[in-house]
Amino acid sequence: MERRTIGAAALDVGAIGLGCAPMSWAYTASEQRGDRSLRAVHAALDAGTSLLDTADMYGPFTNELLLGRVVEERRDEIFVSTKCGLLVGDRHLVANGHPRYVKRACDASLRRLRTEVIDLYQLHRADPEIPVEETWGAMAELVGAGKVRALGLCAVEAGPTASRAFRRGARTRPYEATVRQLERVQQVFPVSAVQAELSLWSPEALERLLPWCEARGVGFLAAMPLGSGFLTGTLTPGQGFEPDDVRARHPRFTAEMMAANQPLVAGVRRVAERHGATPAQVALAWVLGRGPHVVPVPGTKRAEWAVENAGAAGLALTAADLSELAALPAARGSWD
Repeated sequence: MERRTIGAAALDVGAIGLGCAPMSWAYTASEQRGDRSLRAVHAALDAGTSLLDTADMYGPFTNELLLGRVVEERRDEIFVSTKCGLLVGDRHLVANGHPRYVKRACDASLRRLRTEVIDLYQLHRADPEIPVEETWGAMAELVGAGKVRALGLCAVEAGPTASRAFRRGARTRPYEATVRQLERVQQVFPVSAVQAELSLWSPEALERLLPWCEARGVGFLAAMPLGSGFLTGTLTPGQGFEPDDVRARHPRFTAEMMAANQPLVAGVRRVAERHGATPAQVALAWVLGRGPHVVPVPGTKRAEWAVENAGAAGLALTAADLSELAALPAARGSWD
């Protein structure tokens, strides 16, 4: 698989990452089986993937525990990316950016992941009660202590919501709050990577966030590059989702909106058929084409899909393909 270098720390990773959250969190709980997930991780690594993206809140904690079993066995092949800053409460999430918490959280993640160092430690969300510089400073101390190699920040606001406001003439541009946050923490310690949603049906990061990263040599981890599965063409309008699946409450995954957005899937499928590829591979190749500092991180818990996703690194879209994809209708439906 093609390798990509991200961030000032020159982090070397496979071009396609693996989002591990669905193995333990948020998607189709009945299919979250440890044995299947372990096979998916091994299959991804065998296909050239190296970046495994997790967080202490996934589960909570169980996702890191699961990955620790693979990390212990294949550490030299793995780029470990995990996150802190969110606590799981009763039906809600709470941000915690206190420096003492950050240091405890890192030590706990190291134990669960069975490793001596975290390659990329990301702030999942900034705590509104704690200046983000204080949280970031504590994370920087972890780098100095040799527990973490590099730092990253996850985007904080819904891009499509901000984008709609921008189109209506509002002063706020997509991810403007995140960029302001990045400017602040960059003064404390270099940002190596930013993680935010980016896909054909959610391209808002292209407006402001991606150019900020490119101009500063900061890597971009594209979360949900397959639109939470929608762009794979495997979901049927009205199929329903399990109650604990985040898509069961997502406005874009109502039967009406899924049906309305089928032209987008059909367009991706047309391009895929010309290449003998799958719609998922085309969607990922489009994300890869946004820049050499971009690494899509599709989530899955199935080995066959992990291998399929990894295969997108070898798919080269033509100028005609890109023009056709650019002409597809924008996704319909609100995002939050």
